[in-house]
Amino acid sequence: MSSSCYDIAVVGSGFAGSLLAMIAHRLGRSVILLEKGKHPRFAIGESSTPLSNLLLDDLTIRYDLPRLQPLTKWGRWQRAHPEVGCGLKRGFTFYHHTLGEISANLPDRTRQLLVAASPHDDIADTHWYRAEFDHFFVQEARNLGVVYLDEVALHTVSESDDSIAVTGTRNGQGLNVRASFLVDATGPRGFLHRALGIRERPLPDFPATQALFSHFSGVGRLAQEDLTTPYPVDDAAVHHVFDAGWIWVLRFNNGITSAGAAVTDALAESLALQDGAPAWERLLDLIPALKKQFAAARLERPFTYVPRLSFRSGAIAGKRWALLPSAAGFVDPLLSTGFPLTLLGISRFAELLEADSFSASLHAYAHQTESELLAASRLIAALYKAMADFPLFVGLSLLYFAAVSFAETAHRLGKKELAGSFLLHDHPTFGPQCRSLLNRVGSGSGSKELIDQILRVIEPFNVAGLGDPARRNWYPVRADDLYRGASKLEATREEISQLLDRCGF
Repeated sequence: MSSSCYDIAVVGSGFAGSLLAMIAHRLGRSVILLEKGKHPRFAIGESSTPLSNLLLDDLTIRYDLPRLQPLTKWGRWQRAHPEVGCGLKRGFTFYHHTLGEISANLPDRTRQLLVAASPHDDIADTHWYRAEFDHFFVQEARNLGVVYLDEVALHTVSESDDSIAVTGTRNGQGLNVRASFLVDATGPRGFLHRALGIRERPLPDFPATQALFSHFSGVGRLAQEDLTTPYPVDDAAVHHVFDAGWIWVLRFNNGITSAGAAVTDALAESLALQDGAPAWERLLDLIPALKKQFAAARLERPFTYVPRLSFRSGAIAGKRWALLPSAAGFVDPLLSTGFPLTLLGISRFAELLEADSFSASLHAYAHQTESELLAASRLIAALYKAMADFPLFVGLSLLYFAAVSFAETAHRLGKKELAGSFLLHDHPTFGPQCRSLLNRVGSGSGSKELIDQILRVIEPFNVAGLGDPARRNWYPVRADDLYRGASKLEATREEISQLLDRCGF
């Protein structure tokens, strides 16, 4: 049995595990990266956000990872790494459907919501084609000097006073890896969850949901009658929302489209979601617009069925181990919260490495990771309750877009202290007010009253013109909104102008 000892062992070589391994190596630690599979391989979780890209950009600069930096914007990604597949994400597109009925695009736009994240393609966000994106990160880690072993089957983990050890097999040979600290980046219900027998905890008030997803080729584009939209509606994270669930559609530049559904147990049972492809066809039959879009689609891989989508670990850190946020919990793909939560966790863990203060700070790391997971869960649970009431769904979505656009702008202005937590959940006024509003969804409160209160709560943080009735649910990125919101960010007009110049607006 081969045996080796390292400062840091990272289990799981998705982009998060590989990125953390690279950072630890840059900080002078000896690092081993362990992977049960072999790259390139399929992975879900594909749509980035402005905050995700800002966090990744910061990490590439702070820890001297220049080859990763172009992957934080569409334009420079295409110029630097066209061989790595991705999709153009100009914003968030939502359409509301009543299952079994033809959904018309009403003139008042009350069945759609378009929220732009960039004013043009060059600085747009992206969907990450994870087979190639993760493979690229692993190659970069190896090129830096991170020890990488794939096709590893890990069986046990044990802790001592001065180290943590994992045992397993690789290529028929025994494997024993000892490290001062171990990080689990294997995702929900991953390695440490199983090896340590960590109990699973429910997400409070979150519906039981199931998922079905795959990759397709030959998917058509949505019919777009109005060409004045803030961006082409397909060049986005597209959400098709209906009572008790939703469908995502993400287009990549290599001809592949990622699509899947997340639905509550009752709807999953009626669709027999576990049937895979037949269940997908049954769902498309209920949504004529999607049935038409997927008419010529070809399945590129078997469907993946997930009988329980949400997850929350009963423990996030121990004396010599920690779960990355992606392994500590998962809520739902709705609103693409997974990437920013994971990158925030990597950033915090990197700071622990720099300070070499694991024992003193792991509790704080675990507490913040769980707090942010619960903040995302509260919002998405409320959105599920409102899926049959699209005006309320839109209003609740504005809580998310107000919080993240304020945080993103504060970040770009160098004023991170104004938005110190994900979704501003720790903010002394926004946090409690938001929780109060979310708790009232489904309690019998009138939708109109709740929407009006949402608009009042977001106003001190609204730097994107959200809720303006004249825009009728279409929200382009406009410099004028930032100038009007400068005082909310404790910024001057000149600071906003400089920000826009730096961003390539």
